[in-house]
Amino acid sequence: MVCLGNICRSPLAEGIMHQLIDTHQLNWQVASAGTNGYHTGEAPHHLSQKVAKLNGIDISHQVSKKFTTTDMDNFDIIYAMANDVLLDIKRIAGNKMNESKVKLFMQVVDGSNSDVPDPWYGAEDGYHKVFDIIKRGCEGILREYS
Repeated sequence: MVCLGNICRSPLAEGIMHQLIDTHQLNWQVASAGTNGYHTGEAPHHLSQKVAKLNGIDISHQVSKKFTTTDMDNFDIIYAMANDVLLDIKRIAGNKMNESKVKLFMQVVDGSNSDVPDPWYGAEDGYHKVFDIIKRGCEGILREYS
């Protein structure tokens, strides 16, 4: 799960997927990262943590990390939360880019090539909306691969 800073959208996706993996007792691994590295080493945004907690998910232990070329080797599927993130993934991966592994997250939500809205600049209600979108996508991933 990859977004821009790895403090809003992708930590929510990681937390929701972990909950689904645990609930369904799957032997899957999930992680999240950001393409810009501005927040490397930081915990998720306080509103992402709050909204996750309100939904029974604790993401406070997560630490932001930057997407790297080796992530292309280490993961079977990489979901980009937005088109600009997808372009950054391609740039960072360089000659290791594997188009078959990278997908826009909204494709599993509604089949579109749109972006998961970035709640960073808005109020708390935006984080609730993004949580709901990401939850639908994570449930779609579960249906697709289990």
